[in-house]
Amino acid sequence: MTLATERRLLQAVAALACIVPLTVGGESVWRGVVYLKGAPIPVPPDLDSHFRYVSGIFLGLGFGFAYAIAAIERRTAIFRMLGLMVVLGGLARLLSLVEVGVPSGGHLFGLCMELGVVPLLMLWQRRVARRFRASVPVGSRT
Repeated sequence: MTLATERRLLQAVAALACIVPLTVGGESVWRGVVYLKGAPIPVPPDLDSHFRYVSGIFLGLGFGFAYAIAAIERRTAIFRMLGLMVVLGGLARLLSLVEVGVPSGGHLFGLCMELGVVPLLMLWQRRVARRFRASVPVGSRT
């Protein structure tokens, strides 16, 4: 596969993956804790405040990944940092699963994205970035 084709494919897959934090993060910021199945009514203000704050961070991750897509072969540092944040969130979600119990299907999907898809995308981005660096003469790199 050519570098250009692999780069485009990675960009497309990363764009698809961005749909999750952009839609779920945005919806969670907008609706608050009531977005969750089984949310307590009335909603404790501190719980809603924290949920919307964390949802805003999730939304920001989506925007950050979306920013990285255009020059994905050169934005390794931001891609890795955002990916690390997602993986850490997945590990926290895994801790909840072990300590509290199995969450609903949507959260299990998130766990698979956080500890499966995102690490694979990080490895793929690394491969594309290395191929890109190897193909560009040293004096013309930006």
